[in-house]
Amino acid sequence: MTNYIGSQKWRYAVKKYDTTKKVSAADLAVLKEAVQLSVSSVGLQPYKVIIAESQDVKEKLAEGASGNNANLFRDASHIFIFANETNVGNEHVDKYMANVSELRGVPAEALSGFSDYIKGFVNGLTEEQKNTWTAKQTYIALANLIHTAPMLNIDATPMEGFDAAKINEILGLNEKGLNASLVATIGYRHAEDAQQHAPKVRKPQNELFITL
Repeated sequence: MTNYIGSQKWRYAVKKYDTTKKVSAADLAVLKEAVQLSVSSVGLQPYKVIIAESQDVKEKLAEGASGNNANLFRDASHIFIFANETNVGNEHVDKYMANVSELRGVPAEALSGFSDYIKGFVNGLTEEQKNTWTAKQTYIALANLIHTAPMLNIDATPMEGFDAAKINEILGLNEKGLNASLVATIGYRHAEDAQQHAPKVRKPQNELFITL
């Protein structure tokens, strides 16, 4: 499926996955690159993405999911856990600047103004504000995954219906300065998932858009 609008009409939040089908390594690589290329405020990408593919890990993570999401955790081909970095500081900015310097061939000292700008912004936030900001960045990365998956005829279900504290505990995220912000399961819809036949419900354009 190569038509973007067509792929968005095709996609829906899958409620039941076909456990006999797995996302190929090649397609997984495309999804990872799409997430990697996501837009991020000042380019910092203050998050990590954990991908669970082993059944043992998926079963453990299901303990932190609510309702039918537990079944999605178990049955999906892979689980993407978007974890925002908590209490971002100067060390995160310095690491980003080193990456910019290396990839663009720019001397580190030439980036001092940009570095100071980002540090001024970040350090001007409270810890709570920092964590809210970094968590919001994960939504942008999630969007890239959700938009790319249907282009490959892969289904994806984004969700907030999970116990972040439990997921953090299972994956040891707290010790890594991370917090589970969002989850998306990927795989292939089951023929028995009736939701795939339901019309997509969205606001009509005359209600959604205001042109000035």
